[in-house]
Amino acid sequence: MSSLLEHSLDSKEFAMNLPSSITDNVAELLVKIIEFTEARHKALIRNIQNFHSADFIPQDLAVEEFCTLLNDAIDAHSRSQCLVFCDTKNIKFGAAGAFEAHPMLDKHSKHLLDQDQHEYLQSQMNKLLENSLNQRIAAELLVQKEGKVSILD
Repeated sequence: MSSLLEHSLDSKEFAMNLPSSITDNVAELLVKIIEFTEARHKALIRNIQNFHSADFIPQDLAVEEFCTLLNDAIDAHSRSQCLVFCDTKNIKFGAAGAFEAHPMLDKHSKHLLDQDQHEYLQSQMNKLLENSLNQRIAAELLVQKEGKVSILD
């Protein structure tokens, strides 16, 4: 599974498709990324904490779906100057910026858990690290966008 950064913040494709007019909506995009990574963090922590429980099923958020959703919103904005987030099967947007990402079965992690618990835990820790980096980068970009002092200073 590709990282969120590869699909949104850090990819050359994203940078090339980002028209100057969207800069007014960059903060909104970054907030959505932060919200998504917060929800994913909770799901990954549950996967680590509960893997010994009987009949435990690991879950994750739909990262590819979220990345596609962001790319579609950016593409639509470049055509209509309006940033619109469309609901998907696992990701819902509500009034006043409300956002929900529903965890789903992580088939690959379930297979790893059934075959090798050490490998499963390593995989979950790697996902958690990647997710934390994505969140930190989005937060830092938001701070810089808002002209505030960097949290890294």
